[in-house]
Amino acid sequence: MDAAHLVARHGGALDRRRLHELGATDHDLRRALRAGSLNRPRRGWYSTWAEHDRRFRAMRVGGRLTGISAVAALGGWVLDHHPLHVAVPTNAARLRSQWRRDIRRADAPADDAVVHWVAPTHDRGSSTGIVDLAEAIELVCRIEPAEQAIAVLDWARRTGRLDGIELAALRERLGPLRWLVDASVDDCDSLPESLARTRLRAAGLQVSTQVRFTEGPERIDLVLEGAVAVEVDGDEFHRDRFESDRARDLAITASGLHALRPSARQVFSRWPRVEAAVVRALHERGILVDLHNSGVAQLERPATRRESPPHGLLPRKAPELWRRSRATVRGRGE
Repeated sequence: MDAAHLVARHGGALDRRRLHELGATDHDLRRALRAGSLNRPRRGWYSTWAEHDRRFRAMRVGGRLTGISAVAALGGWVLDHHPLHVAVPTNAARLRSQWRRDIRRADAPADDAVVHWVAPTHDRGSSTGIVDLAEAIELVCRIEPAEQAIAVLDWARRTGRLDGIELAALRERLGPLRWLVDASVDDCDSLPESLARTRLRAAGLQVSTQVRFTEGPERIDLVLEGAVAVEVDGDEFHRDRFESDRARDLAITASGLHALRPSARQVFSRWPRVEAAVVRALHERGILVDLHNSGVAQLERPATRRESPPHGLLPRKAPELWRRSRATVRGRGE
């Protein structure tokens, strides 16, 4: 019997007892281990994941991926590098280093793994190596910077990973942090676009998303104050579109908007320059803005119960006095 194929069909990890129940023998397991098609993250467990796989390392510790590590493993929108976040049962024992299963976690202080004692029980028989996505995103909302949490919610909504019922339940569980869900959208196309939208709104600007600017289906990523169009280039979506992007910029300008096109790298690491360009473009259109940079700084910290959300991310009852209406731009606002 092909033990590796059997394990892969059942989520990626099975324990020895479950493998025997499914018809695999110890000889099958030894043969798969020698061939390298199976690995052992912990005693009695067999997996098809490579040793560098986050799921394998989490199982070696003694649990499953959670939080930002789970989102990253699923291909979500994640900033920078993060320590390994592992959910373990509340009664877990014999935790190990993520790098070597013969080293106890207590003896590996520089392990760079964060353990969350939240899982009610151990995995029995099989494991996917990742907690339920809604559980992982809830942890992201509680411990990661606010802009990262909103980006993860954008990704989950855009890809359909969370449906409306799951999103509503998550919002209810978050309590005072429910504003993170309210600040997310379901039509965002990339991580840099998510960060740009959230930061600009937190700074106090009126931001419309996915705005139609021609009679066709084409839309602008973000329109600020009805006057400045921001198209955020992300490597995944714009790498080979130089000519078409320039044509879009011309069409946007012809429609009466000021076109700005920051790159993903500029959004990630040179945000003050992007913000300065936005302010200058608005000034050129006669819109004098006073940005609330304290709101942007707040996004770099985890949201807390004691701190109100950035003013710009709250629904506005009335427009700012310096705003001018732009009837020519049709989009969905805040």
